Amino acid sequence: MKLLALAALVLATVHSPVAALWPQPQSVSTGSKTLLLSPAFQITVLGNHVPGDLLAAAGRTKQLLASDKLERLVVGRGAADAPSFRAAKSLARLTLSLSKGAAFATLTSEAQKAPEARDEAYHLVVPEDGSGASITANSTLGLFRGLTTFSQLWYEHGNTVYTVSAPVTIEDKPAYPYRGLMLDTARNFFPVDDIKRTLDAMSWVKINQFHWHVVDSQSFPLIVPGFTELSTKGAYSSSQTYSLADVRDIVSYAGERGIDVMVEIDTPGHTAIIGQAHPDFVACPEASPWATYANEPPAGQLRFVDATVTKFIADLFTEVASMFPSTLFSSGGDELNTNCYDIDAPTQAALNASGSTLEQALNVFTQKTHAALEAKGKTPVVWEEMVLVHNVTLSKDTPVLVWISSANVKAVAETGHKLIHAASDYFYLDCGGGGWVGDFPTGNSWCDPFKTWQHSFSFDPVANLTADEAKLVLGGQHLLWTEQSGPQNLDPIVWPRAASSAELFWTGPGGNISAALPRLHDLSYRLRQRGVNAISLQPEWCALRPDACDINA
Repeated sequence: MKLLALAALVLATVHSPVAALWPQPQSVSTGSKTLLLSPAFQITVLGNHVPGDLLAAAGRTKQLLASDKLERLVVGRGAADAPSFRAAKSLARLTLSLSKGAAFATLTSEAQKAPEARDEAYHLVVPEDGSGASITANSTLGLFRGLTTFSQLWYEHGNTVYTVSAPVTIEDKPAYPYRGLMLDTARNFFPVDDIKRTLDAMSWVKINQFHWHVVDSQSFPLIVPGFTELSTKGAYSSSQTYSLADVRDIVSYAGERGIDVMVEIDTPGHTAIIGQAHPDFVACPEASPWATYANEPPAGQLRFVDATVTKFIADLFTEVASMFPSTLFSSGGDELNTNCYDIDAPTQAALNASGSTLEQALNVFTQKTHAALEAKGKTPVVWEEMVLVHNVTLSKDTPVLVWISSANVKAVAETGHKLIHAASDYFYLDCGGGGWVGDFPTGNSWCDPFKTWQHSFSFDPVANLTADEAKLVLGGQHLLWTEQSGPQNLDPIVWPRAASSAELFWTGPGGNISAALPRLHDLSYRLRQRGVNAISLQPEWCALRPDACDINA
């Protein structure tokens, strides 16, 4: 009996998989049987009027199952699994279907709904006997999320694709509707292919919001019909621009992967570049020393006191809003430097003539530019200063990005606005990279230290909030400001760290970091197999031996 028990223990150890799913589903039950994926495996979608983008997603899933070729992260990389293949059943089909009464819509249209209107829930079953797996959901988007999970269940050894955790039953839905990643393409330019690769990686961890900080004081790469002078004068070069066709390509590519694109045209600060095309629109252009008049060089902010400038930005917003189908549009509102206006003669003259204060003028600017967005069916999104620093009137429907510090979340919630977590002390991917300002050899990044995945994973989205305030939390995101980033280091600086907030806001807070590490190892290896250059988290020796490299092991 003792020998039998020992044999059973050894067998269980051989078959016990490192749980690979990221983000962790809300409810998951797995077994310990080996199940092969048949070489003739097919994905079938039941129902009428199946959208083409869902069929395309099913096709991509099949391709990933064939091309991942990921060996299991155990000592021997799955060699010990091979004997179990002989008696294992094979899975030949996966069937996708909507729940009774639900109707298909395109994946893209469902992804582009307002965050709280998106239905991403799904139910996944993989029997151990090979009789056929199934995903059911109330929406096309839910079926797509189920496909993403299904693709993470499988490994390869010796040209055999298999799982050692059958049967599998998963019931899943997100804890928060907004799970994002912000990319700044103004400090440094990122080609469309790099953005697409990032969107792929986002979709594989169920991130559903791409926050595109497309322009800033340093460059204006977005070609806007009717406003092409901004990119002609403001892009780094004619080859470093995003055309209308590029935007449509990115938006379409994102939508087909369950991702909405929220563009940001940050105003009235971070706008020095507009002065290249319209010198009269910008106060304190390239004023020196820049640190007195701006948070970064070059100095220069919109002369929003001027009604002509306000109309120009309202018209610009109207045109850009037409380029992006998302319900969300970020108008910015951060880091407004009042020193700039103090030395700007036209601004001071206009204020004196009108008898207005700068804050009153800012309120007028905000009202008119937001009205232009609302007329296009958009919900403006702002940075936290617009509710904590400035005395402007915002619609209560305006979500607020809390970025300066997580300590400000409570104050934003007390204003009654919905909020999106983007705190620099947890979610800024650029922190800890050292100083980038020239002639300052002892400089460091302003938001030191480096923000580890463990740190962001430990964040509590509802800390210190009342029950009613907690309901205002839409979710959160990681952010990459690119003063020191470009296409060369995009993947390693983002992945797999950004996946930590993907799980935080899908699964909910309170996850066990030690238990998460083996799953994040698995994700990193799988991302690399899929062409995303995610960094290693530990030596491979540790990745193959969960807990062996813990500090007290």
